[in-house]
Amino acid sequence: QVQLVESGGGLVQPGGSLRLSCVASGSIFSIYNMGWYRQAPGKQRERVATIARDGSANYVDSVKGRFTLSRDNAKNTGYLQMNSLQPEDTAVYYCNRISPMFGWGQGTQVTVSS
Repeated sequence: QVQLVESGGGLVQPGGSLRLSCVASGSIFSIYNMGWYRQAPGKQRERVATIARDGSANYVDSVKGRFTLSRDNAKNTGYLQMNSLQPEDTAVYYCNRISPMFGWGQGTQVTVSS
């Protein structure tokens, strides 16, 4: 079973930036379509970005132009660069395969607040 470990979250002021990392226990980023998800308090988990096997990325409108996906296949690691963060970006962030999903990691908390 693949294990996913997210990190890089923290407390940041509005307009700030963070880079999240997702380390996988296997070579998955070059094999599967992967996504970044987030879950805000009291809300359902939503997918905010996807990166396909060929490296092409897609984003939901709310993060388009602010978030950027990348990956390092040799390190089995995916990244989510988040710029111009806003309070509504506050959530726990996760990575996972698009479908079928692996077990969820613990996520990494992102809090955007002044």
